[in-house]
Amino acid sequence: MVRRVFSLIQPHSNRYPKTICTFVVCYQLNLRKHFLLFLLCLATNASLTAQETLRENNGEPTLVERLSNGEIKINSAEMNFQLFTSANAEFVGNELDGMNFKLNRVRLEIKGDVGKWLGYHYRQSFNKYSDPYSLDNLSSSLELAYVNLKARHNLNFTIGKQFVNFGGYEYYVNSIRVREFSEFNNLLNAYQAGISGNWQVNPDHELCFQIVNNRNGNDEDIYPTGLPEGTAKAKIPFMYTVNWNSYYLDKTLQLRYATAVGQQTRKRYSYYFTCGNTYEKGPLLTYLDVMYTRQGIDQHGVVSRLPGTPHTAMNTEYLSIIGDVDYRVHPQWNVYVKGAYETARVYKSNGDFRKGMYRRSWNAQSSVEFFPFKQLDLFVFVLYTYRGVILEKAATRMGAIEPDTHRISLGLVYSIPVF
Repeated sequence: MVRRVFSLIQPHSNRYPKTICTFVVCYQLNLRKHFLLFLLCLATNASLTAQETLRENNGEPTLVERLSNGEIKINSAEMNFQLFTSANAEFVGNELDGMNFKLNRVRLEIKGDVGKWLGYHYRQSFNKYSDPYSLDNLSSSLELAYVNLKARHNLNFTIGKQFVNFGGYEYYVNSIRVREFSEFNNLLNAYQAGISGNWQVNPDHELCFQIVNNRNGNDEDIYPTGLPEGTAKAKIPFMYTVNWNSYYLDKTLQLRYATAVGQQTRKRYSYYFTCGNTYEKGPLLTYLDVMYTRQGIDQHGVVSRLPGTPHTAMNTEYLSIIGDVDYRVHPQWNVYVKGAYETARVYKSNGDFRKGMYRRSWNAQSSVEFFPFKQLDLFVFVLYTYRGVILEKAATRMGAIEPDTHRISLGLVYSIPVF
């Protein structure tokens, strides 16, 4: 199940084969497989080289084993290189706006376990800024950098830069699997430094409690148009989340619900309620997510960018309803349709921003995916995406303009297990 990455225990986990296939061409390949094999050989060359190096060092004790006199062992270790690339044709209205090749996501991931009580996870993205932010002293390109302490068989603690525990399937699933995010999830800052505790109540229910930073950098980094007048910097800019995950109907139905509150500035807070409802049985996977936030200061920034001269709004609300149906029509073919309806409004007048609805948008997607190799986490896809926007009077009177857009993409996704 390549797109069905959904677990109660570990966010953004990759449960895929950890072996690198070495191809011995002893039989006749047809033209299609010959081309795909050529791409694969280029991508896995570095992986094979790394494995040779590992085999040379096989048998030598690790640093952890030497320091503990052999009492603590490296139970598991793996490195994955994740690639999502595409060729795109962009349209604004009915006019071609441009074409490009894009490396949508390129990431390197290292994770494993040391002994029975300690795990670690590191992931670097090559598509984000490398300059460190002032608050956590980390760049946004470093997505994950944490250790996981297993206090008991059903209780563990995560310390470091980690995944913020919001609910929803689209938000939670490994982002290398998502062709196009909803606007709501695309604007969320999914990785923050902090601490969390996970309690596995029973095999079908889990509770998670978390305290993380509400932002990475200074207010100027989060609100490019500046803070509204009369606001003061928060001394404790934390976010607190409570997350409940559960399985039902012999694990075919999963719910991921979460609520969160974060301090933005002094006396200004953001509130989140997010939930995901997922049904998966046989070749069918479908989900319905509802994502809602009320923000004392417009952290998402959609309303703030609408005026002809953008400036930061206060008292904003955002709602997103996301639905998806995936169907594996054949072991090598998957099709899906996905849609999202999203709104942006001001719930209380402030400055130039009057109370009311400002913007509604629709995001529709349809895709066909082809998996040429059973042993490899690789697929090729064709995707059509449409985004339509309706600007309400409150937005148009401020000079807002936002046309509909379309995109056709041909791409490839490959998670390469280096070791």
